[in-house]
Amino acid sequence: MKKVLFAAIAVMAFGVSNAQEMKFGVKAGYSTTNFTGDADGGDARGGFYVGGLVDFTVSEKFHVQPELMYSTEGASDDAGIDYLRLPIMAKYYVMEGLSLQAGPEIAFKIAAQEDLVDEATKSLDFGLGFGAGYELSNGLMFDARYNLGLANISDVDGFDFGNAGLQIGLGYRF
Repeated sequence: MKKVLFAAIAVMAFGVSNAQEMKFGVKAGYSTTNFTGDADGGDARGGFYVGGLVDFTVSEKFHVQPELMYSTEGASDDAGIDYLRLPIMAKYYVMEGLSLQAGPEIAFKIAAQEDLVDEATKSLDFGLGFGAGYELSNGLMFDARYNLGLANISDVDGFDFGNAGLQIGLGYRF
């Protein structure tokens, strides 16, 4: 956990210190998530995410993009968990407008749909995000991302599970 947090801070510090340009933006979209590990096999939960971002231009082909997102996750409607998620994505532009993205994420549980789910899950999650995005010259953005949870979010002894999900959304950079 400490290594992931340190890596996220280091990437962000590198991006900020070397940034040539900084742009702000907003984004939102649809997500489908489920538990992995011992809780695997249940129904996925459809939800949404919404939040803001800062895009730091490091070079013509490389950007660092920290985001702050409210995200509904979990499995099925009765095992939902709401998070405040902080991904820090490294973006590599393979061509004008099209970027491949990857980076660490840390998430803080802010609510659960059921008391049992709240009591059975930890308040902190971390993982990796992988995806791609396309940005138009007018600031409109489209992206798709897979979030792979690396943390055991179970607070029950002998039970090990995490989060995983797919996000598809759009945004706007100012």
